[in-house]
Amino acid sequence: MTENAQQQPTAPHTELPTQYAPADVEGPLYERWVERGYFEADAKSDKPPYTIVIPPPNVTGSLHLGHAFQHTLMDALTRRKRMQGYEALWLPGMDHAGIATQNKVEQQLAEEGKSRHDLGREEFVERVWQWKEEYGGRILGQMRRLGDGVDWSRERFTMDEGLSKAVLTIFKKLYDDELIYRAERIINWCPRCLTAISDIEVEYQEDAGELVSIRYGEGEDSLVVATTRAETMLGDTAVAVHPDDERYQHLIGKQIKLPLTDRTIPVVADTHVDPAFGTGAVKVTPAHDPNDFEIGRRHDLPSLTIMDEHGVITVHGPFLGLDRFEARSTVVGALKEQGRIVAEKRPYMHSVGHCSRCKTTVEPRLSMQWWVKVGPLAKAAGDAVRDGRVRIHPEDMSKRYFDWVDNMHDWCISRQLWWGHRIPIWYGPDGEVVCVGPDEEPPTGEGWTQDSDVLDTWFSSGLWPFSTLGWPEQTEDLRKFYPTDVLLTGHDIIFFWVARMMMFGLYAMDGQAPFHTIALTGLVRDEFGKKMSKSNPNAVDPLVWMDAYGSDAVRFTLANGANPGADVPIGEDWVKASRNFTNKIWNATRFALMNGATVEGPLPDASEMSATDRWILSRLNTTVAQVDAYYDDYQFAKLADALYHFAWDEVFDWYVELSKTTFFAGGEQARVSGRVLGEVLDVTLRLLHPVIPFVTDALWTTLTGGESLVVGEWPADSGFRDKDAELEIELVQRVVTEVRRFRKDQGLKDGQKVPARLTLDGTALAPHEAAIRQLLRLQPEGEDFTATATLPVAGAEVALDLSGTIDVAAERKRLAKDLAAAEKEKAQANAKLGNEAFLAKAPDNVVDKIRGRLAKADEDIARIQAQLDRLPEA
Repeated sequence: MTENAQQQPTAPHTELPTQYAPADVEGPLYERWVERGYFEADAKSDKPPYTIVIPPPNVTGSLHLGHAFQHTLMDALTRRKRMQGYEALWLPGMDHAGIATQNKVEQQLAEEGKSRHDLGREEFVERVWQWKEEYGGRILGQMRRLGDGVDWSRERFTMDEGLSKAVLTIFKKLYDDELIYRAERIINWCPRCLTAISDIEVEYQEDAGELVSIRYGEGEDSLVVATTRAETMLGDTAVAVHPDDERYQHLIGKQIKLPLTDRTIPVVADTHVDPAFGTGAVKVTPAHDPNDFEIGRRHDLPSLTIMDEHGVITVHGPFLGLDRFEARSTVVGALKEQGRIVAEKRPYMHSVGHCSRCKTTVEPRLSMQWWVKVGPLAKAAGDAVRDGRVRIHPEDMSKRYFDWVDNMHDWCISRQLWWGHRIPIWYGPDGEVVCVGPDEEPPTGEGWTQDSDVLDTWFSSGLWPFSTLGWPEQTEDLRKFYPTDVLLTGHDIIFFWVARMMMFGLYAMDGQAPFHTIALTGLVRDEFGKKMSKSNPNAVDPLVWMDAYGSDAVRFTLANGANPGADVPIGEDWVKASRNFTNKIWNATRFALMNGATVEGPLPDASEMSATDRWILSRLNTTVAQVDAYYDDYQFAKLADALYHFAWDEVFDWYVELSKTTFFAGGEQARVSGRVLGEVLDVTLRLLHPVIPFVTDALWTTLTGGESLVVGEWPADSGFRDKDAELEIELVQRVVTEVRRFRKDQGLKDGQKVPARLTLDGTALAPHEAAIRQLLRLQPEGEDFTATATLPVAGAEVALDLSGTIDVAAERKRLAKDLAAAEKEKAQANAKLGNEAFLAKAPDNVVDKIRGRLAKADEDIARIQAQLDRLPEA
């Protein structure tokens, strides 16, 4: 029991509409919450802080089910903490999304017959800002629809002035500490986006290609190499073999003729080559393959770039100007003419990298880029989890995290774009290189130019937990709300975002990790477990479901599927079921208000309560304790399930129904039960509020007259338990459930009344006879009562007179037919399981299925026989 209700002002119970209409409630209610400043956090407050920063959605984005899923969970965590008395800050914002946003604006320009080069850099960037103001941030309004309780007064954008200063500050710090450098390396290049992209922005898929085997050299001084990218042979500068491979000892150090060219290339010995794979000889193209680049460095080989940024061949007359894929077939054709192709395999399925944004095939390309030396940063990020400063939940996801941070390559941070944070490096006329910090003036004068590249979007979003709080300034927000409490995000961006935030947070904030807990979720899938995507017909716009069923229904469905780290299946039928749940809460509260439910005055003493009252209060406090434990362990599915079954089954289906006779009778006991029901509804609505905030707030303010559940108190487990009352009501439930099952088996309609004699004397059921009769539609026995069926249950006896309700002969005939079918099924299953030859050959799953059929047949036989035994003779 709680004191929450006593602390709230009460108001006359205004009559609720007969039906809940989410569209009439949700929008106005959310605006009221925002206008009253409920979500705004106070850095000067004495309350303990609780902070979550939102994974910033792209400025180009719109709300999809993945957003709705994670936002629901973050909102639930924040709302609960706010109700618990914390100064809760859920900080919103957006990412500038360099490539995605630039692509949007370039598409817009293309429709006008222009390119960014027609505008020039400065005008193009201004055009992107205009696009952002006009079209960007649509998702922010959609977050309001979902009910996100974020502090809109602190909304940030990765390109705003404060965050831009943070980017320049950390770049300068890393540069001065020699953790940022410029070097020519192999990078992933997107010929469509015309920029470098990081390893984690490459999506690999199985593509159908062609594997060709090509003979290099002549006679005994020849060898065969295999490749899926024949066009890159134009850039070969060596062939590599293993130093211990006896087949090629005579060739190591020799020059051989490179087909289609006037060049010769050396045969080098390198332990990278696997002599057991293929022919044991590999072509080496240092400018177009990362492994070849490393071989080239070890053997001081030249790197020949043979393609431009569009993937067009730039060397060798016959192939000059061809697209890379056109060049591939042309090169193979030319090699065939020379008799150099010794084998072809088509189609050849192999893993090919694609740009995660535009799906273009990625091209490995030698390029001068800026890099972060991640070694010491990644080690610190791994140590913070290993030594317990940061907890990963669920724990088994830690391996994925360590696999990444322990094996991280240096991070290419430069992008050949115009939209983004421009790299703060200036080059002088005499080869000078100057890094300019945020409060420093860049060098001026003839010949000084700024680096034209911008930073990887993940560079600025990696600063998000502290840059959004004002860093590098030592603000009140930073002191109050850093480090944040929990990062809740999908396991799919551990590499993109989580590791980068860990590295930068520990580096910039003197070893203080950016969050205490990393709570990882799975991905949302359709009801059949398939990945949702725009290219599939299974993609769902959550706004459509919100329009149809209400935001609370969508939220509850998502929370109900949220097992830590596991993917979340969701289907429309499940959202409909959640809509039914919100309707049930509405209708049950409406009934309660009409029948005396109140929060006025103190809760009566337990001695004044019925066993039913004590039972529901005991179950209520158990549920409070369960929900608290599930929240603390990020077990959203379990807490949603516990709340669903407590609210629907125990409060609405059992307590309300068991109490109807008390309410109808009136008097002191009705007053006591009305106060208990008010208490139970008050606490139940509080428990449900973080997950389904709209319907609960509308009902709670009507019930209690309180201001809003957003700023209400979270219920505490008072410790009240009454095991005797729980056992007593469990007996009632057993009787009601058993008789209901019997009625259904006999084909009786739910509302059909049946004469009955209840023998309850000497049992704990005696005080509940009126309620039992009410729930089971049992009439008192008359003078002509004949017990045609007797059910012993829970130490009591329920005798029913079915003589006027069913055709006993027909019912016996039906049941006999069902019994014969069940016995036949049992005999067939026993025959198979008794056949040794069958058991020796049948797969385990087939045998298990037959054993299941046997068990089901046994259950059916026992059930049908019991029904027959209960029927009178025809």
